[in-house]
Amino acid sequence: MNDILSTRDALIEAGLSLLIEGGAEGLTLRRAAARAGVSHAAPAHHFKGLPGLHTAIASRAFALFTEAMLRRRAAAENRPFARLLAICDGYLDFARDSAGLFHVMFACPDLDPRDPDLAAQSARAYDVLREGCLPFSGGTPDPVLEGLVWSSVHGYALLGPSVNAEAPFAAVLARIVPPDAP
Repeated sequence: MNDILSTRDALIEAGLSLLIEGGAEGLTLRRAAARAGVSHAAPAHHFKGLPGLHTAIASRAFALFTEAMLRRRAAAENRPFARLLAICDGYLDFARDSAGLFHVMFACPDLDPRDPDLAAQSARAYDVLREGCLPFSGGTPDPVLEGLVWSSVHGYALLGPSVNAEAPFAAVLARIVPPDAP
């Protein structure tokens, strides 16, 4: 059983590396197997084709994404705006530094949304954003505010450097929530 888990994990790690290095086009089952040092038939044993590997990678990527947001939040001033901005900056850092993973997480059409690990990891990432928004909604979840912040930071991530120099995300966020909220 440990050999199965270690081979599966090796394939996921290989897929993560291929996506980081070569973007979405860099990942194939054969390349993942070669990078993991296993038979080209191994991915079929552990995943239901490329969609299964994509789903496992997306789950792992959401965990890394959450860590990026939490790392930035932990380094921020203990003020609501600064904390929410740090969460968004972690989001933007991840999108910039891990574009291939970001693509699999948000634009890959063959992910299995019923996969329990993917659902748990993506919900955990969303919860970080929700927590950051709570001070601006009286401590009660506000799906409209959360959607506005999420869609803004996500759109900003997709626009990339061309817009970043013109309007830093802090200026965008300050139009959504007050910078000096209690």
